[in-house]
Amino acid sequence: MNVLVINCGSSSLKYQFIDMTSEEVLAKGLVERIGIEGSILKHQTTGKDKVSIEQPMHDHKIALQLVLEALMNSEYGAIKDLKEIAAVGHRVVHGGEAFSHSALIDEHVKKAIEDCIELAPLHNPPNLIGINACQEILPNVPMVAVFDTAFHQTMPKSSYLYGLPYEYYEKYKVRRYGFHGTSHKYVAQKTAEILNKNLEDINIITCHLGNGASVTAVEKGHSVDTSMGFTPLEGLIMGTRCGDIDPAMVTFLMEKENLSTAQINDVMNKKSGVLGISKVSSDFRDIETEAEKGNENAKIALETYYKKVKKYIGAYMAEMGSVDAIVFTAGLGENSSSARLAICGGMEGIGIEIDAKENDMRGEEKVVSKPSSKISVLVVPTNEELMIARDTLEIVKSI
Repeated sequence: MNVLVINCGSSSLKYQFIDMTSEEVLAKGLVERIGIEGSILKHQTTGKDKVSIEQPMHDHKIALQLVLEALMNSEYGAIKDLKEIAAVGHRVVHGGEAFSHSALIDEHVKKAIEDCIELAPLHNPPNLIGINACQEILPNVPMVAVFDTAFHQTMPKSSYLYGLPYEYYEKYKVRRYGFHGTSHKYVAQKTAEILNKNLEDINIITCHLGNGASVTAVEKGHSVDTSMGFTPLEGLIMGTRCGDIDPAMVTFLMEKENLSTAQINDVMNKKSGVLGISKVSSDFRDIETEAEKGNENAKIALETYYKKVKKYIGAYMAEMGSVDAIVFTAGLGENSSSARLAICGGMEGIGIEIDAKENDMRGEEKVVSKPSSKISVLVVPTNEELMIARDTLEIVKSI
């Protein structure tokens, strides 16, 4: 069975076409600048040269049509007929409290996604646009929504409620939702597989460290706490997001700088994080380079970031009582040996011993802790597209 995985942004469309018999990626690509001048489709079928197709794409339906034409192209495509697409899996950022699992898309599911737009105004609308466009072009193909928030719906109330009047939760569903759930779910499952243990028998701390970043406590296969909150702004310091701050600073800065709500929101989401501290970049590679040159702000940005990750690891160790593994994933987690070493360094007293030699690598699936370490430390490259395809297959095969 072949599954097409779709991830729609406001002006972009990422996709992978996967043979679920072997879990081999047959083709993948990216459409950029949808609805904007300079629209381009970059497509590659495995074993063939990458192609770029530039032509106007006024909306996601036109973009998707071009993707399907690329998949069927006799020269650089992967299939001969659209009938070879057995199902489509859609990434949807926010499912609210309505979805604790992925779901077969029908009108009820689409309405629920629409109802969550006020919780994810930048993400759910394009996700829904992609679903509608797919259904128009492939009306007889089953489609599944895979929610970033679903994995975290197993959190207890003590983890997801805020110290606010309960009526705000009742009226507006103000609570911790958590994000990156598809990634946390994938790497937790993969970690259990690598350690040759049942996921239901172990506790794992998953660290998704990229430009957006979150840490999750996975207890016996279930998320019981996570660092991102009502929005992806809470938790770790990130590329441009501030992460945890004293909420009183928001009104303080608004008054001091004469900022509107939109402006302070822009500061916290787009001008803060390691970019704000370092004054250099939101890209950790640039910051690491500057820190090596002696840039003090760059050094402080990295140290502050590492300390925040350590704090969450320590908190989740205390929360779960025992931890079998800590796993690093996403851009920084997978590729920065210095970040992993700094985060795990000094934690030998609580059973974490990273092996500097084993850790000296990029992007490999590997155990990087010493044999004597009580807690295993792993690097597991994430694969959200495969996780979406797996969930899609599981649901549609029972239809």
